[in-house]
Amino acid sequence: MTFIKNLKASWDKKNSLVCVGLDTDLEKIPEHLKTHEKAAFEFNKTIIDATVDFASSFKFQYAMYAGSDTIDQLKESINYVKQNYPDMPVILDAKRNDIGNTAKMYAKQAFEILSADAVTVNPYMGGDTLEPFTDYKDKGVIVLCRTSNPGAKDLQDLEVEGKKIYQIVAEKVANEWNKNKNLLVVVGATYPKELKEIRKIIGDMPILLPGIGAQGGDVKAVMDNGKDSNGQGLIVHSARGIIYAGSDEKFAENAAEKAKKLRDEINKYR
Repeated sequence: MTFIKNLKASWDKKNSLVCVGLDTDLEKIPEHLKTHEKAAFEFNKTIIDATVDFASSFKFQYAMYAGSDTIDQLKESINYVKQNYPDMPVILDAKRNDIGNTAKMYAKQAFEILSADAVTVNPYMGGDTLEPFTDYKDKGVIVLCRTSNPGAKDLQDLEVEGKKIYQIVAEKVANEWNKNKNLLVVVGATYPKELKEIRKIIGDMPILLPGIGAQGGDVKAVMDNGKDSNGQGLIVHSARGIIYAGSDEKFAENAAEKAKKLRDEINKYR
């Protein structure tokens, strides 16, 4: 099954658009886990088990595991999802891209070594650099389009022949680059107006939506402007607002409560 088909099946099965972000910072996990030999994995495993009933996907931020002592725990965490919840889509947020064989190796790491189902990529170098990723036809390739950070406007809002760059990226994703039908886009929840514009351009293509929770994105606004024709279409990502909801032995219960609350709030506006 392709990533997008599996994602849609998970939306239906779980009645949830929530994506729990495992952006695990060892300085922020509960004190009682910090001395564990595999602290990141133990934290992730517990959060995964606690939130899996309320989420339809998990996302791992690669940079949080880039240290030599935690990269193996990233792989172990992804494998834990695969072994215990094989229907749950796993996204690797790595924002990869480069030319030629370098891009091929980035794709190989994401899909073959780390076993992710989808990866985020940067389109700045052009459509040909996405091909090593999209050549994995059963995998998802999630293209940065309009990001959630305040500085996104520095480049993404610049106009070229009457169109903003993020609009051009959305058009190319929808009309030129999606030859294998495995592209998605990233749009920040903090920009509902732009989200509405991009949804109009890309139709029912899924959108990875960071910015809910700690970054201040409004659930009603993003659902009103971003949901597809089926009342779905959004991978609503929350990391810090869920995984750090508690700091003691009840941290997993707190995370589950936050994930459930977000799921229910999203479903109010579907």
